[in-house]
Amino acid sequence: MAVAGVTSSTAKKILIERFDRAAMRGWVQSLPANGSEPLELITPDGSALAVPLQQIKAVCFVRDFEGPSIFKEKQEFLTRPKSHGLWVEVRFTDGGRLEGIVPNELKELGPPGYALTPPEIAGNTQRVWIPQSAVAQLVVLGVVGSPKRTPRRRSADSKQFSLFGEPA
Repeated sequence: MAVAGVTSSTAKKILIERFDRAAMRGWVQSLPANGSEPLELITPDGSALAVPLQQIKAVCFVRDFEGPSIFKEKQEFLTRPKSHGLWVEVRFTDGGRLEGIVPNELKELGPPGYALTPPEIAGNTQRVWIPQSAVAQLVVLGVVGSPKRTPRRRSADSKQFSLFGEPA
């Protein structure tokens, strides 16, 4: 579907959750490259808006505009998540909180914001992007999917003696 010159292959459906509780719907082509740029949004009626990041609590990439945003879906994992990455809890400046999975890659965790996979992956919200200005605290709850360590083999010149005829 094309809206105001935006093709569906590049534009993503989003719901913007603002701190004033007003939700905005539309399409976005890219996220801001730094914290001083606004988020450029094409609304369903075809108008272009520039939304300052300081007003945005979260940008939800959704399947359907009419479906709920992440703040009306499950906001925490009931059990340990299975997806690889860092299991984090985002604490917002307004006191709200949200759990999710972020990539276990340090260069992904910098300004201007954090992209995470929400707890309810079958829900309407597929991904969430949170501006750094909306975050009061980001807490790592666990590392999921880390590679298993293989036990070290002892060298032949090991000083350890064997019991019961077992090889050292």
